[in-house]
Amino acid sequence: MTIKRMDNILIVVDDLEVVKIFFIELGLRLEGETTVEGPLVGKLIDLKDVRATLVMLRTPDGQGIELDKFHTPDVIRFGPVSSPVNTLGLRRVMFAVESIDAVVSHMRVHGAEIIGEMQYEDTYKLAYIRGSEGIIVALAEQCGWSQVRLDNKCINKPSSPSQKRRIIPPTRF
Repeated sequence: MTIKRMDNILIVVDDLEVVKIFFIELGLRLEGETTVEGPLVGKLIDLKDVRATLVMLRTPDGQGIELDKFHTPDVIRFGPVSSPVNTLGLRRVMFAVESIDAVVSHMRVHGAEIIGEMQYEDTYKLAYIRGSEGIIVALAEQCGWSQVRLDNKCINKPSSPSQKRRIIPPTRF
């Protein structure tokens, strides 16, 4: 048995349109939107009288985020909307970006609040933002062999293909 890939994650939301626009502004593309209901859906997810609108969004490389707005049954809120990152459960989604400064600036115009930013050695610039409905999005801007740091920004410099490498974002800071 082998897992082929992670296809998507699910985020249950109250204001589907606002959250959908947030992720589209972040750079995801809308793949589709539909409403599901009935006993087969209810049996699959172990709920009765299910009626939900689903939105599927994809990153440029094909990773998915599914947004669900349940019309029935009523949603259950788990903790405050602005829960901190150490709250139990799925707490954030991380995206690799070309320019954190540009993305953060763009997303602030669309209502995102900056939680924090940091430079991790000379490999990554990281930022956490809070978007619609308290959804936390982490951003990672990589500086590898083909880039240098100048004034806290990744600046491209010429390099040979043999010098390129992929750096895994740190899990501890």
